[in-house]
Amino acid sequence: MSKGKAALILAGLLGLYIPVRLLLAQAQAPHPQAILTLGGGIERETYTAQFAQAHTDLPIWVSSGIAQPSAKTLFQQARIDEHRITLDYRATDTVTNFTTLVSTLQQQQIQHVYLITDRQHMPRARAIAFFVFGSHGITTTPIAFPSHRPPESTLATVRDINRSLLWLITGRTGASLKPPSQSQG
Repeated sequence: MSKGKAALILAGLLGLYIPVRLLLAQAQAPHPQAILTLGGGIERETYTAQFAQAHTDLPIWVSSGIAQPSAKTLFQQARIDEHRITLDYRATDTVTNFTTLVSTLQQQQIQHVYLITDRQHMPRARAIAFFVFGSHGITTTPIAFPSHRPPESTLATVRDINRSLLWLITGRTGASLKPPSQSQG
């Protein structure tokens, strides 16, 4: 079998496998069981703190957000119980926001999360979540808030979809494919 044909078969299988996993996750957990915020600026944690005030029963994960002392202060000022909050600093970019947390969420038996980021970042975040979380049976409910950031490029989304696929196949994120001047986000 040629490499091209094998790649098409793999793409076809993923094209069926992930949507089925997402449908099952949605059926088993119709309501989000946690909040996941992608780091990239204080406004994301600020919005998360406000959002969490209305969702008092949900644990919160912040992936590579603002510095820990500032984050703790921000959530304390919003009167969010510190036991609800997990600040995780393993991610170096948007793809690794997902790849570093997928096993943790699975261990916690979380199949559905609110995904919080700004409006400009959400399309790329959702594309990555589809492959990384979707392949592991975790669905997302996007919560995007307005931002003054410039729109993200389609190229960045395509690059990160490819990195997500690379991770699915090899377990590596291809973080070196990210241009060095690009900031977390």
